[in-house]
Amino acid sequence: MYENILLATDGSIASKNATSHAIGLADLHDATLHVLFVVDSDVYSAYSGDEYVDEREGPEHGLEEVGEEALAAVRERAADRGVEVFEELRHGRPHEEIVEYAGQEGVDLVVLGTRRHPEEYRSLLGSVTDRVVRLADEPVTVVKTDVE
Repeated sequence: MYENILLATDGSIASKNATSHAIGLADLHDATLHVLFVVDSDVYSAYSGDEYVDEREGPEHGLEEVGEEALAAVRERAADRGVEVFEELRHGRPHEEIVEYAGQEGVDLVVLGTRRHPEEYRSLLGSVTDRVVRLADEPVTVVKTDVE
């Protein structure tokens, strides 16, 4: 049923739960797992200082390091299950890059993680996941994670 599955990750706990789901599906369907991390350009373009962020030099470089770590974690988990992985780190607006990647690579399914938030929170801020669900042409599976 699935040949190419896209997992968009940000390295959060919600993404870790989505990773388990995506790897399981890829293993079950003998599918290739595409893993995408998007360095949010809105975050680093809004930052005017040059102080260290999370003990890393500058926000763009720090976010790239977080992305590389997130991609490596998925790669390792997928290797344990014998799942083939293609990784990509992009810069841009996450929802736009996810939708664009899915279309370019001809994926059959997009898997995203999200944290459960109160309705008031979601209505004020929305989320990358909400935008991808609305904009993607491909089926989207959302793996929800409770937050404390």
